[in-house]
Amino acid sequence: MEYKVQDGFPYYIELLGTADYSQLFTSQDNFALLETISEEQAKYRYAAGKWNIKQIIGHITDHERIMTYRALRFSRKDTTQLSGYDQNLFVDNSRFDELSLKQLITDFKNVRAATNSFIGSLSELQLNLIGYAWKYELTVKEFLKATVGHEVHHFKIIKELYL
Repeated sequence: MEYKVQDGFPYYIELLGTADYSQLFTSQDNFALLETISEEQAKYRYAAGKWNIKQIIGHITDHERIMTYRALRFSRKDTTQLSGYDQNLFVDNSRFDELSLKQLITDFKNVRAATNSFIGSLSELQLNLIGYAWKYELTVKEFLKATVGHEVHHFKIIKELYL
């Protein structure tokens, strides 16, 4: 089955194909790409109303924070159903445009280091625990796959439409 971006978690998981999610979390490729982008390029919008690269990086970072928090709760056997979040509200109420691209990359790297530390602390049993977010029931491992799949999605757009 082929999913579309509006399908959320299944779409992001499907984007990974056979790739190892934990290797994608430790890859430095996207950080290396970001470090080649100028401050001016980071402000570019390919169409009116679309986010610029700085906003996309801030959004990816916020999303990873949220998803890792969810995975933490589920890995601790918290079965509370968690609601979704309004990504536009988060971006609209951020300071991403005021921050330098370098600051945004540093924040993204710091969040990624925390995510990798968290992943390294999980047992196979914890990775297979179930959680409920938005309208989906997923394992902790699937939440992590969706998190890095979300990054894959946005970097594909950056490469195709921004650079």
